[in-house]
Amino acid sequence: HGKENVDSRHSRGRGGETTRFHTVNVAQPVRFSRKCPTGWHHYEGTASCYRVYLNGENYWDAVQTCQRVNGSLATFTADQELRFILAQEWDLEEKTFVRKDQRRFWVGYQYVITNRNHSLEGHWEVAYKGPSEVFLPPDPIFGTAMSEKENVLCAQLQCFHFPTLRHHGLHSWYAENCYEKSSFLCKRSQTCVDIKDNIVDEGYYFTPKGNDPCLSCTCHNGEPEMCVAALCERPQGCQQYRKDPKECCKFTCLDP
Repeated sequence: HGKENVDSRHSRGRGGETTRFHTVNVAQPVRFSRKCPTGWHHYEGTASCYRVYLNGENYWDAVQTCQRVNGSLATFTADQELRFILAQEWDLEEKTFVRKDQRRFWVGYQYVITNRNHSLEGHWEVAYKGPSEVFLPPDPIFGTAMSEKENVLCAQLQCFHFPTLRHHGLHSWYAENCYEKSSFLCKRSQTCVDIKDNIVDEGYYFTPKGNDPCLSCTCHNGEPEMCVAALCERPQGCQQYRKDPKECCKFTCLDP
């Protein structure tokens, strides 16, 4: 995007005079991969962001936590989206509520029990219906903390910590007592995020997260569009300087 990287060239004009001109790079359309706040994973296929919360909460508290960040407990529209989730390296070092090699998260499904005679018969439902169709899990493994009075159980997706198991997509679905405490997976729409990690509302100008603090774009459907780049002059009276990585045309002079 140019700035101080100006290519100075010379050519011979009429009469042998030297003509000097500058070639300045023009901002080209760019696709930014950072469309989620820090700590969230972006998936292009659904234009969504995902985050695992480690603070153990029951299902209903987890729902409210996701809503506070403009999201919901995750549901999945296709196998590809689920495979993306299973392949991620979630930040799950110390806090965990199950075996170290297995991770369970609340997700946005509930299992409704319709018959308790010989086996627990029932069906999955989407807890909070969104704008798009979602697939329903297969028959669940029933959790150990079940109550005989509960007719609605909540879904936990079990992922495996070991990379080889993760990348093979191995997982299990559990129907668990909704008042058990567990980590949980939130999902929200992708959004515009500026260079200082602030979320930007639709239609506003902002500088996208990236390496160019002089780029200004308009937020449209979670994407930076109509971007223009400012050009900065070198700081006057300074031979050695450092650019501020997050402020346009701001320099620190390094001269003695």
